[in-house]
Amino acid sequence: MKPNLDSLKIEIEQYLEESGLAVFYGYSRMLESTSSVYWDCNKYPDYKLFIKAAQTAGARVIVFHQHEFGAEQVVDALEQLTDCDLPRDECREFERRLSELRMYEGFICDIELSFDHQGRVFVFDLRTEWYEEFSGILDEIQMLSAEAEDNDTPMSGYFSKN
Repeated sequence: MKPNLDSLKIEIEQYLEESGLAVFYGYSRMLESTSSVYWDCNKYPDYKLFIKAAQTAGARVIVFHQHEFGAEQVVDALEQLTDCDLPRDECREFERRLSELRMYEGFICDIELSFDHQGRVFVFDLRTEWYEEFSGILDEIQMLSAEAEDNDTPMSGYFSKN
């Protein structure tokens, strides 16, 4: 997969315009509380198949969202890393991996298409490999940060009559 989805974004916009579907440029719908159905982008990365499925289902509107990678995401991850109780070498390894990702600042790392049908949101979410790597690093840091918080918190509510 290309490191930047910018040319694919343009291609998708042109295809949507030709398809006759209305395009609504909205926010990501990945975290909506409604029932969501996710397209298998690993096996079927062709957005045209997703759009054809939307048309077949009777969709008239496609919600289009793109995410541009920003340096502030790396800065935020580095700040979260400071909350982790890690050995110096492990911390440096995380810092190195995160710093390498700064080169992608300004790149489109995620394209999401979605439509509503019978009370469900159908989602096509295509991400670059390097953004998947960043998400994995962020998950690791958040898990380590939660472990550090658990170790710092006394057992509240524990009462002994000894």
